[in-house]
Order: sequence, then structure tokens, then C-alpha cells
Amino acid sequence: MIKILGTGSYLPEKIMTNHDLAKIVDTSDEWISKRTGIKERRIASDNEATSDLAVKASEKALEMAGLKPQDIELIIVGTSTADYSIPACAPIVQAKLGCGKIPAFDINSVCTSFSYAFMSAYSILSTGFYNNCLIVGADTYSRILNWKDRNTCVIFGDGAGAAVIKKDPSKKGILSYIFGADGKDADLIRIPVGGSKYPGQDPSIYKYDDLYFQMEGKKVYEFTINVIPDVAERLVKQANLTSNDVDWIVLHQANYRIIEAVAKKLELPLDKFIVNIDKVGNTSSGSIPIALDEAVRSGKIKEGNKVMAIGFGGGLSWGGFIVEW
Repeated sequence: MIKILGTGSYLPEKIMTNHDLAKIVDTSDEWISKRTGIKERRIASDNEATSDLAVKASEKALEMAGLKPQDIELIIVGTSTADYSIPACAPIVQAKLGCGKIPAFDINSVCTSFSYAFMSAYSILSTGFYNNCLIVGADTYSRILNWKDRNTCVIFGDGAGAAVIKKDPSKKGILSYIFGADGKDADLIRIPVGGSKYPGQDPSIYKYDDLYFQMEGKKVYEFTINVIPDVAERLVKQANLTSNDVDWIVLHQANYRIIEAVAKKLELPLDKFIVNIDKVGNTSSGSIPIALDEAVRSGKIKEGNKVMAIGFGGGLSWGGFIVEW
């Protein structure tokens, strides 16, 4: 099975508060806080790309794991805001870290990317092909947001988190997992222009807004409230546990009301949930690993703890697992 050797995270220095946003778009601290629970978020500097955030988080994870970049055998980066359309972000991270010529690839399931990357790494290590893997979740949504759209620009922040895992027969590792997608609603979260369907070579056939991230927030929220609490309940049952057996729960930090809904479904107190959305906003792929790292470094998550993590987002997609730390 697997053991989590180390975690790391990185948040850009620039802080953008709700009051700052109110100066550039029609919104207010009260409006944002009431609907999302977000008070502030981090914004990458002009010279920081997604790979830079990923590298800084990875360096901290490697340090905790007691490994050098040359020790890593595989890199998987979850992101939907890679440095370029081509190539993937992971090989760039590999080079910047100074790893060997190891396999490195991306997974883009938007806010579910880290969950998919984690389970992909677990599956690959289980085959025996590799002994360890660096898993990264990193995004710079500030680069793809329409800062005139108050329904989206107030939600997201930039950041990255990472974890190093290795094979360890003495550990149980993954106790349960549930993954899925509902592609018929894929257009609820998208950037219309820039892909193969609408490459954007003719600016006369698209609108300005179509160049940027778009989300039908109400419908996505309804999907999440209907699906994620049920996923959490099923994960517990699949692992043959009770809700009280789960030590910590780390949900994708999309909306505080979603966290409250899962807590109600599992009949658990909110203090069992790792929450940082108020200070970092929705960091997409970075959301779960950043929260995990903060919980590990603060002493909350300890060896032997059972931790539930659930990601959800574009696709529409979801992915959750319970892991023994």
C-alpha cells in the first residue's frame, strides 16, 4: 500500500481582500462572505507561473519527506492553468526541481484534479512500476478570470500544494474511493474559446467574455449540494467505518455552505473539517493539498489518522477517498 511521506504548500505573497475587490467590481465584503465564506485570497505576481507555485510547494514536501529531487521516480501535476497549452506543466516542474528524466504528466479535471492525481499515483505505485511519486495540485486562476464578472472573480485564489507518497506494505493506505463525472453538464464550467472547437483565431466570431473562465454558479452549487454529501456518506460505508471513525475531513474549498452540508449529512461537528477558504478562497487544484499541508504542519493530522478528502468541479467531476495517514 502507500505512506504519505511529506506535504508542502505555497501561497503567493499578494493578498486581495473582499474590500480590495469592491474597488474594481460591483460587490462587497458582506455579499462575498455571506455567499461563500471567503474573506481574502492570494494572487500570483506577474513573474509567477503555475509551475513556479508548484515547485515551491514541492520543495517543501520533499524537505518534509527527507528526499532529494533526484530520489523522485514519478511526477503527476493536477492543474487546469498550466504555463502553456502545450507542453504539460509537469515536465516543466520536473526540470525546475532538478529531478532526473522521470515520467511527468498532467491531469486536468479542474477542481477535482488533485483527487484524480492522487488516485492515479496510488494506482501506478500499486502495480510495482515505481516506488514513489510527487503529486502536485497547482493553479493560477487569476490569469483566466474575467475581472468584470463578480460571480467568478470573487471566488478564486492562486496557490499550490504537494504530497510525496511511497509504497509501504505495512500501511493500509486507501481505505475507500469514489470517482465519477457527469459530462452532459460539462459546459457549466468552461472557457469557451482557446480549444480545438473554438480556437479563437478569428476575434470577430466570439465575445470578450468567452476568452475567460465561465461558470453557471447556481447550477454548479445545486450539483455539488446534491452529490458531495452523498459521496461522503458512501465513502464512510465503503470503508466499513462510522462517521466518528474519520479523524479529519478535507473538502475542496469551494464554498463554506457545502462544508456545512456535508457535516450535517455525516452528523459531524464542523471542527472535524479542515477549513481555510476564508483566507485562501477557492484555489482549484491546490485546494485539498494546501489544506492538508496546513493541517499536517499545525499538528492536527497525525500518523495513523483516517482522513477523508473529496474534490469536485469541472466536468462535472468528483473524486473522494479515505486514506490512513
